[in-house]
Amino acid sequence: MGVRLVVVDDHRLLAEALAAALQLRGHRVLAVGAPSGVAAELVIHRRPEVCLLGVAGPAGQGAFDPVRRIRRERPEVPVLVVGPVADPRGVAAACAAGAAGFVRSDERIEVVERGLLRVRAGEVAMSPEVMQAAFERMLEPVPEPDDEVLRLLRVLTRREVQVLVRIADGEDTGAIAAGMGIAPSTARTHVQRVLVKLGVRTRLEAAAVASRTGLLLRVAGGSQP
Repeated sequence: MGVRLVVVDDHRLLAEALAAALQLRGHRVLAVGAPSGVAAELVIHRRPEVCLLGVAGPAGQGAFDPVRRIRRERPEVPVLVVGPVADPRGVAAACAAGAAGFVRSDERIEVVERGLLRVRAGEVAMSPEVMQAAFERMLEPVPEPDDEVLRLLRVLTRREVQVLVRIADGEDTGAIAAGMGIAPSTARTHVQRVLVKLGVRTRLEAAAVASRTGLLLRVAGGSQP
């Protein structure tokens, strides 16, 4: 039997893609929202069985405040977090806030689905690999002087980074052109260059790369080329 759920992510394009994939697998999506801060309001008003919460930077200040509010006002609704495990504080923060599970953002849809079913059944949904990776990073931190985000920021121009952020927000070519004050043909060229430089074929894949690596969070913090 399908799960009745709300799907929320920091970036609408990712939320809609995840919701569509789960609907194809027989689950009922009551609402889709972005950014992740709207999760509590959707849960309170829609009363789903599970809240699927995607976060780009799970260790950020207040990232899991919606989870705390859901646990306080709708304690019967478990929250399954989808996010990166690069920073072990994210996994710990999700658990401390009351999340019922944590799934890596680069997992297959089958893994996300299993997590939904487990938390609906009252179980904890967190793979041994996620816990192991988190604890290994906490116990044996490894310095990373040249991470994937820095590599991407060197590869992409400032304008291409701006285009990538708009892609992740779900904007089509027309909206990108209007928002940046450029011609649609120029916007299409920028989009194609972004896809080529990231080594992906679709906008959804580009948004996933930007989210998974933490590029969007870094750009939001002001670290642009």
